Amino acid sequence: MQGRWSRIFKPGRLGRWGSLTLLLLGLGWSHGQAQEMPATTDAPASVAPTTTDTPAVAFVLQVRSPSKHINSYLEKHLELQRFRQLPELQERELQRLLASTPDDARELLATLGYFAPQITLERVPAPASGTPTHIVLTLEPGPVTQVEQVTIEVRGDEATIAPSAASIVPTPALAQQIRHTWELAVGQPFSQSGWESAKAQGLRQLQAHHYAAARIADSQALIDADQHRAELSVRYDAGPAYRFGPLQLDGQQRYSLEAAQRIARLPVGAAYDQAQLLEAQQRLASSGYYDTVFLRLDTDSPTPEAAPVLAQVREAPLQKWVFGLGVSTDSGVRLRIDHTHNRLPMLGWRAVSKLSLDPKNQLLASQWTDLPNQRGWRWFTGGQLQREETGSYQVRSARLQAGQRRDTERIDRSNYLQYDYANAQGSGAPPSSTALSLNHSWTGRYFDSINAPNAGYGLAYELGAGTTLLPQRTPFVRAQGRSLVFLPAGRITLPNGRSRPSRWALRAEAGAVLARAGAQLPVTQLFLTGGDTTVRGYGYRQIAARTVAQQLYGGRYMAVASVEWQRPLVRKGQFSDWEAALFADAGAVGDSARAMRWRTGIGAGVRWRSPVGPLQADVAYGLQEQSVRLHLRLGFSF
Repeated sequence: MQGRWSRIFKPGRLGRWGSLTLLLLGLGWSHGQAQEMPATTDAPASVAPTTTDTPAVAFVLQVRSPSKHINSYLEKHLELQRFRQLPELQERELQRLLASTPDDARELLATLGYFAPQITLERVPAPASGTPTHIVLTLEPGPVTQVEQVTIEVRGDEATIAPSAASIVPTPALAQQIRHTWELAVGQPFSQSGWESAKAQGLRQLQAHHYAAARIADSQALIDADQHRAELSVRYDAGPAYRFGPLQLDGQQRYSLEAAQRIARLPVGAAYDQAQLLEAQQRLASSGYYDTVFLRLDTDSPTPEAAPVLAQVREAPLQKWVFGLGVSTDSGVRLRIDHTHNRLPMLGWRAVSKLSLDPKNQLLASQWTDLPNQRGWRWFTGGQLQREETGSYQVRSARLQAGQRRDTERIDRSNYLQYDYANAQGSGAPPSSTALSLNHSWTGRYFDSINAPNAGYGLAYELGAGTTLLPQRTPFVRAQGRSLVFLPAGRITLPNGRSRPSRWALRAEAGAVLARAGAQLPVTQLFLTGGDTTVRGYGYRQIAARTVAQQLYGGRYMAVASVEWQRPLVRKGQFSDWEAALFADAGAVGDSARAMRWRTGIGAGVRWRSPVGPLQADVAYGLQEQSVRLHLRLGFSF
């Protein structure tokens, strides 16, 4: 074996990765030496003549091989290409470049796993005066080198890497974990990029759990060019096992270290986990107290069993105003003003207030929130005043809430006490009423993107139990649930190989209020549907339980279902930022399940992935209403 691995290959591009050593069989490396062909007077038929509007070039390079991938790779990375747009290139310099091109091509082919290529370089003089010389590089790459053996070792200080603590994984198990997910497995084609990617993936596995300072101690790839096989080996130095220490702030001015610790909720004393560190960073970044946040473990700490977590932050202003202008076919032009105070005087809570004005809905609301405890729960209280069109009535309402909530990246939970007051105005309007209820809500978002999802699903529900206070006391129970699911519907593939998925968007919603027949519930607790986000083809909240003298009444039961097909649009042979959609919506509201009458809308629309979120424009036809409506909506929310 020693004689077979006798010659050391030190390619320029492979040498950039200091950890890679290629040992080549001497005789195998001598195969395929470049042959410089004598110049001919006729250009190959496949070489297109240079047009007059082509930028001036010194020569035209064409690579010919059985693989389009190899052709494009060499045409992009050959050193010769750096000089093609130098019309003043001297003949002597061109000859030097041509002499080095075969070796340059071999080095590039070696990075793709081809170590015994046959290469021919041909220079074709210019077919006419004023046109560039054509250079044709013809090659037969030969068999690609296959991975025959992979050896992975993980070493470190056994006193720190494998203590008795059950949360720390010993080195043989670590090596087995890396081997289980190794990207460049036995039998796969060898390439430099695959080799580097596999080593880096293994290192990331170590650094993600316990061993933040892990490194590659040694690695090599042994290549037998005659047998077209590779033997790979890598040794990782895991280093010490780290545990989370205290959080330390850099950039602190307005907000206390205690506040940051309560928001981040780092598990101090637990084994280091990169995912937990990123989650803590995300909690700080989304808290509203900081504009930018970057967390890292102090791997230079002399106490890895309690390594500090260093947080570099830029604090948000104490107060912030945001002004917004929007438009919707449901409610027209909307003006919105938001105000945030990150530390209320004396109380220290965070207050978020908003004023929203449009022709159908005017809202003034404010919510005050405490810092979270160690489990992430925080106290909150808030209230709102609202005037809106509910069915055929103008309803003035008030709401007060107080309770606890816990918001994470994917799941929001809350438990709260709620007081409702509603006063409907108009002919035949129900009497004013009030109610007090205890509520629980849960929302889970499992989408691939929170702002513009293409896959995943979302689920949400609300449960409440309480009693009316005026005009009489009557107990009631209210429940509501909704879901949105994206399912694949095939892929659109372009001639260049790029593809994007089509999808189904399935949406469902249901709600019910259980109370005795004569109970006077606040109209804000009843259901109406219809509009941009529910049943298209009908006006905003225009699907009601019943209509009496052209007055719409909310109902105790509600159901909505929607199916939509979304397909990417292709423009000039490339994917655009637009999508087409076909949909069918259906919804019903009633005072009982049997009394519900379904309303259906069908239509088509387009979606545009704008920088501020998806913009959707739909044209829908309401089958029962027999009318066409345009629906516009900006942004995604669930």
